[in-house]
Amino acid sequence: MARLTAQGFYGTDCRAAIRIVESYEKLPIHREFGVKDPTRTDHRLARETAILVGVILPERAGRVDPYDPLKELHALADAAGAIVVDKIIQRRERIDPAGYVGKGKLEEIARRVEQHRADVVIFDNELSPSQIREIEAIARCKVLDRTELILDIFASRARTHAARLQVELAQLQYTAPRLRGMWTHLERIAGAGGGTKAGAVGGIGTRGPGERQIEIDRRIVQRRMTFLRQQLAGIDRRKLREVKARSDYFQVSLVGYTNAGKSTLMNALTDAGAYVEDKLFATLDTLTRRWDLGGGQVALLSDTVGFVRDLPHHLVASFRATLEETLHADLLMHVVDASAADAAEQIGSVEAVLAELGCADTPTVVVLNKIDALTEPAALTLLTNRKPQAVPISARTGAGVPELVQSVIDCMRGRYVRARLEAEAANGKLLAYLSQYGHVLNQSYNDGVVQIDTRLPRAELGRVTALGARVLELE
Repeated sequence: MARLTAQGFYGTDCRAAIRIVESYEKLPIHREFGVKDPTRTDHRLARETAILVGVILPERAGRVDPYDPLKELHALADAAGAIVVDKIIQRRERIDPAGYVGKGKLEEIARRVEQHRADVVIFDNELSPSQIREIEAIARCKVLDRTELILDIFASRARTHAARLQVELAQLQYTAPRLRGMWTHLERIAGAGGGTKAGAVGGIGTRGPGERQIEIDRRIVQRRMTFLRQQLAGIDRRKLREVKARSDYFQVSLVGYTNAGKSTLMNALTDAGAYVEDKLFATLDTLTRRWDLGGGQVALLSDTVGFVRDLPHHLVASFRATLEETLHADLLMHVVDASAADAAEQIGSVEAVLAELGCADTPTVVVLNKIDALTEPAALTLLTNRKPQAVPISARTGAGVPELVQSVIDCMRGRYVRARLEAEAANGKLLAYLSQYGHVLNQSYNDGVVQIDTRLPRAELGRVTALGARVLELE
């Protein structure tokens, strides 16, 4: 008879294992979760049903949508693959130390879970392990907080090796201080006498004071975190070298709230073919493409991971290598979803993360995207009053894109100059240098002398003249 383990089936009777699976597939639970006529060839997974809970404290009252306080959590749950069946809101002056919400509200949550037969309860707040344990004991289902949900979404979206390492490190950083409250077995003592009839947990040779299992687990977690940090440090160094190697180009980085339309704008400006989907955190990896601004002007445009309200600090720290383009960009393009009801709050959340990264003083162009989806023109007026230099556009239709390009060109003018140079035609070192660090627009030869019309960084003028060039005209 085959036996079922955490790794799967083992044993000699494979037919018995198949019968177990086939009998399981006939259980009513599959029909209740919407899997139609499951068969041996149908490997689809049923989506979990979720109840959302939000506790609005006085300090958070002004940061949530008054019409739908759990709108963003609903979108996060949907991105994680859950089906939201109910929402519960409670306003409190302070949290309850035991269950975050009061006893009466916990009983209401339990009734709703039983009524909807929900699989998980998701809080729009950060819970302690003891609070999660208390809520689970009453609700009799799995309980997650906002941070765990975001980490789960990042884990499901990670595709590259670097992204997986970054997500794993963030998960361990979140879990490490919570080990004591998460597992009841962590109070067992390994190697201590008295644990068995023979008088020792491990038998002869293992008697002694031993050490608590929690200490063993903490050491394992710390070793893994150290290893991940070493791996990410190597990736960070390589990424830094890549970014610095592009220093001869004007570097523009797209930043903004998740699902604000950064990847759509990236495709509209560069034909990059970036993955686009109407969901939160659709992409985690940085994409960099050459952006032809016209008139011989070229920049490098990078698309980065989106931000969100109350983004876990573990993720900000772990994804520092991914955000390297943002840290060293010459210009930030802050993309805002102008059609969002909480657009002003989203702007504040992104600016807070940028300040945490040390990019608060980087020149920034605010881009008010999705103007084609606006139902009330007054909303756009409020945003432009708050950000007078903002550029309204629609990345989907192309409206306003020429004005955005001109704004970027205006920002470039302070760094780049257009110069007409003259030098000996045989000066190959100068010509090679201009090809590498500038953009040659035109050149003509006459009697062993070459005249070059070029655009190059202002800081390179001294090096160019040192290589033998004579400046005839400068713009």
